[in-house]
Amino acid sequence: MLTEEERTAAGELLASFGSVAMKRMIDEGATTTFGNEIGQLAMENVFARLWLRPGLDRRSRSLLTLGILIALQAHAELKVHVLIALKNGLSVEELEEVIYHATGYAGFPAANGARVAAVEALRMEGIIE
Repeated sequence: MLTEEERTAAGELLASFGSVAMKRMIDEGATTTFGNEIGQLAMENVFARLWLRPGLDRRSRSLLTLGILIALQAHAELKVHVLIALKNGLSVEELEEVIYHATGYAGFPAANGARVAAVEALRMEGIIE
């Protein structure tokens, strides 16, 4: 269980990542009571426990997270984290390079799926056409 201080810090972190597209994706995920505790688990186990740790800055955490999600072909999560990466200082060009680089380590199908997910997220946010 999170302390009030940890809950506040995690909430502020999430708010700093906010975007129109992220809100839409989160709202779409909250349309059922099935598995409705998953958001709380993410808040406690990922954003409060991992993203707020010292040792890596947000930009570095975003790069690492993108690489892992590409390798796992976790496209739904990747859409959210593409937008978080932009908030954490990565440019669209750097996002492209992450995906290009992944072709050599995660394989072309994983990287191409990541490209499709990134395009969808960037379009939802109005960043690209």
